[in-house]
Amino acid sequence: MNGMVKINMAPSAPEDISLSSFLLGLTSLLLYILFSSCETLLNLWKEWWICIYIVYVVLINCVVWIYFNSKDAYKIAVRGSFLGSVCGLGLIINFHTWQWQHFGWYLTCLSIFHWSEYYTTAVTNPRSLTLESYLLDHSTEYKIAAVASWIEFTLEWYLFPGMKQFRYISLFGLLLTVVGEIVRKASMITASTNFNHYVQYRKQRDHQLVTHGIYSLCRHPSYVGWFLWSIGTQVILCNPVCLVGYTIVSWRFFRERIFEEEIYLLNFFGEDYVDYQNRVGTGLPFISGYKVKY
Repeated sequence: MNGMVKINMAPSAPEDISLSSFLLGLTSLLLYILFSSCETLLNLWKEWWICIYIVYVVLINCVVWIYFNSKDAYKIAVRGSFLGSVCGLGLIINFHTWQWQHFGWYLTCLSIFHWSEYYTTAVTNPRSLTLESYLLDHSTEYKIAAVASWIEFTLEWYLFPGMKQFRYISLFGLLLTVVGEIVRKASMITASTNFNHYVQYRKQRDHQLVTHGIYSLCRHPSYVGWFLWSIGTQVILCNPVCLVGYTIVSWRFFRERIFEEEIYLLNFFGEDYVDYQNRVGTGLPFISGYKVKY
């Protein structure tokens, strides 16, 4: 009929697109449930599960490409579905093989962290939202660090498998990542529109100094959360080399980042920020930030 309006049923809000696509990717977990339903399918799964999983992920990507016909929506959705698929893979590994169970925990924590960075930003501070809010392209150094942890885990698992079977250590690492995730997301929600993934060099008109909630406990809870999460991932994997490396590199990164950021915060808020510095620490060990010398 002439004049008929085509209705697009796909969600349009970025947070809705990200959430729905993440859940779509997470349905990969249903593969394991389905193939575990009977012995014949379970035997097929044990032999071909990687191929079955890859085919399913490709099908998910096709669905995303068809359903989210807008180019911008597809870019959001394909990243969300990818992270959902990784989360599903982590859970599958967790249930499927006890030898690599903690690697499954790691993949689950990794995927939830990156997806929730985008989703939380979309909900609390949509003005600063970009595709980079997923933090998948955070930096070359971040990618190298991630690959290094995978290599260390694999090598040590094959050469010294006993190193990777300290379940209580891995559970402690899982606890660290959960606490770190909670602290970071609490900081993002509390700061709301005042939070940004990048150091702000100019004060926005509505930029306020946040000192309540979790910010009354430490000045930089988002960095504290990320620091705990980062270290926790390596404790989960029982990666002694990367644990030391992550701790040193992360500490140095946050020391420099906080020093730089507080210069601008002092320019933005003056004596109010000085008073805040005197009342509350940064939250990270042996990091005091930038202090004005009188």
